[in-house]
Parts: sequence; structure tokens; C-alpha cells
Amino acid sequence: MHLTEEFLRENPNMWAYMAPSLDARQDLVVVEVPKLGKEAEVKAIKEWGQPKSNITHVVFCTTSGVDMPGADYQLTKLLGLRPSVKRLMMYQQGYFAGGTVLHLAKDLAENNRGARVLLVCSEITGVTFRGPSDTHLDSLVGQAFFSDGAAALIVGSDADISAEAHLRDGDGAIDGHLREVGLTFHLLKNIPGLISKNIEKSLDEAFKPLGIAVMINSFRSAMVKGSTFA
Repeated sequence: MHLTEEFLRENPNMWAYMAPSLDARQDLVVVEVPKLGKEAEVKAIKEWGQPKSNITHVVFCTTSGVDMPGADYQLTKLLGLRPSVKRLMMYQQGYFAGGTVLHLAKDLAENNRGARVLLVCSEITGVTFRGPSDTHLDSLVGQAFFSDGAAALIVGSDADISAEAHLRDGDGAIDGHLREVGLTFHLLKNIPGLISKNIEKSLDEAFKPLGIAVMINSFRSAMVKGSTFA
């Protein structure tokens, strides 16, 4: 975690629930989000087994801060990628960031012969951390769920096998708003129910065209029986 006691002592406004603190948050995440993403990307490239010079596109996604040049540009410098690599920066995608970048990578790979798309999602909780509220307990619930983390992978089509190793009724269930106090988010208590109600149909739509049957009953049952938000 990049939020240390020392950092919080130097930025006491972040202890409050609604105090101006965006500058301090930005100073943290703008620098650290690309660095955290790099750690995941180095592992992904190593598993891929190909030289990083073969990467043609970079898609970087984060909800932790907004800046120009973006985290995608900072990443290309940290990794030493070719200056000609095509970059796309996506901010404020929230919970569906992973699915969004995969959709985009699929289109890029299928429409650009030989493309190898490096994807990364990197998040640091410094943008959402705040003190407790007597009336908005969902803020504490969200903070209890999340920590700093990043994920990365390389997507392409026509792989060289020898060498290359959205919810229905969900409007308003999860909201995030970038304010002077940082990124605020609000969760409805029936989110587990929304997921269990819709996940089977969503997975069927994704996998049936590929001839893959999805066994979801046990998972859905577990979600229904699981705890709900207060």
C-alpha cells in the first residue's frame, strides 16, 4: 500500500471524510500508478516469452488520477518501449475496466495484422481513502474491499504457438465521482443480488458462441447466500 502513516500525517485532510485533498492524492497516484502497472507488465511480458519490441499497442486503464501526459506515456518510458507504439489511455472506467480493455484489445488485434496489445489496469487506493462518515457507511465498505493492485496481459491474434506461450438492472448500483475531496463512491446493498441474477446470462452470451457450457448454479447460490452491504 502506498498510503503510509507518514504520508497521512503529512496530509491530514485525507483523514477527514469531506476535506479538500485532491492535490495530495494526485501527487501520489500520478507517479505511482504507472510504476505499479510496470510491475505487472514485466511479469506479463516474461510469461509471454517474446521481446518487448514486438508490442505494437498499449492500453492503460485506471481510475486513480487523471493527468497529461497520461499513465500510458509514462509506462512506455518505464518499460523502454518503442516511441512508435500506439497508445490508448482510459480513465474512470471503474469496476468494468478489465472487460472494457479486453473488448478493445480484441478489436485492435483482429483489425491490425500482427498486433500485440499490452493491457494494464492499475489502481492505488490513495484516490478513494478518507475518514469515516456517520451517514455514508458504504464508503467504509468499499475501502475495506480494495487495496493497491495491477494486472497486465498481452493480447493478439494469429498467435505463433511455437513461440508464444456488463449487468442488467445495475444502473446506480455502483457510482464514483471525482470531487475536490478525491474519488467518492457509493454502493447499493443489493449488489450481490444483482450479480447473482445476471451473471449466468452474461457468461452464456460470452461463451455459447464458442461452444463452451457455463456451470454457474453453484456460484449463483453462493452469491445469494453471501453477505450483503449494510
